[in-house]
Amino acid sequence: MRIKPAPGLSVRNPADKQLLSVDGIDVPDGDIFWTKLLNDGDVVLVTTEAAPAKEGDHA
Repeated sequence: MRIKPAPGLSVRNPADKQLLSVDGIDVPDGDIFWTKLLNDGDVVLVTTEAAPAKEGDHA
């Protein structure tokens, strides 16, 4: 799963002690530490958005 800090928060990665990027990081699914932070609202899941259609592309 990919997570990023919740808006207005700074969260450290315990592995390297660095602040998480606003772009987020990939973490193992079911990791106890990150699941707790997700449940507490300290981090949020990064959703993948579909890329916008290029000009000239028609469905």
